[in-house]
Amino acid sequence: MGNREIKENAIFIADSHYPHHGDAFYKLLQKIAAKEIQTSQIFLMGDNFDLLFGFNDYIQIFSKEAIELLQRLSKEIEFIYLEGNHDFCLAEIFPDMKVYSREEQPICCELNGQKVALSHGDRYVTGFGYDLYCKVLRNKTTLTLLKPLEKLIINHRMGKLSGKEICFNFIGFEKRVAQILKYYQDADLVIEGHFHQAKTIGKYISLPSLACQGEIGVIEEGKIVFKRL
Repeated sequence: MGNREIKENAIFIADSHYPHHGDAFYKLLQKIAAKEIQTSQIFLMGDNFDLLFGFNDYIQIFSKEAIELLQRLSKEIEFIYLEGNHDFCLAEIFPDMKVYSREEQPICCELNGQKVALSHGDRYVTGFGYDLYCKVLRNKTTLTLLKPLEKLIINHRMGKLSGKEICFNFIGFEKRVAQILKYYQDADLVIEGHFHQAKTIGKYISLPSLACQGEIGVIEEGKIVFKRL
């Protein structure tokens, strides 16, 4: 089986951090539902929710409208969800989407004959501690064990996240990109979110954050462009 083809007019939405950092994500989904924005393929590149994970009903009440709209849209549009560090274990919430965990990323796609690697962006150059934390937290057993304390823990985290400053200029970003690209030597193009930078450095595309830059990536004439929709 070949790599997934990235289609013309495909949309890339990254780092919306809904609902704490504005409702741009929900408004965008409403425009797609109303056919104001036409697309047959949507890549959700992670951290579109400020906190959302599976095996837990309580966490879903904070983003209920967006979740329900996504569930409906994914029955008619192809959605590919690359889980981020704020949204994970999502396959049970979005059964009609193709969901990729951190361990399954990067995924390989094709665009105009180019080999494209897609990832949320927290896969490489993160350090052992972060990797271990991800493995423990993004786990059904851990999430199930936390259930008795779920409201206490989730309310605390949601409170902390709502006041977190997420928009910044990453000093030394080119150096970080050079380190990351060592893991992508086979790819012609690398598309990641996570960093909220909206920059292209060589073959590396750091997607805009919908929460910060208010933009998404759109495939136009076989190339990805950043747009405000």
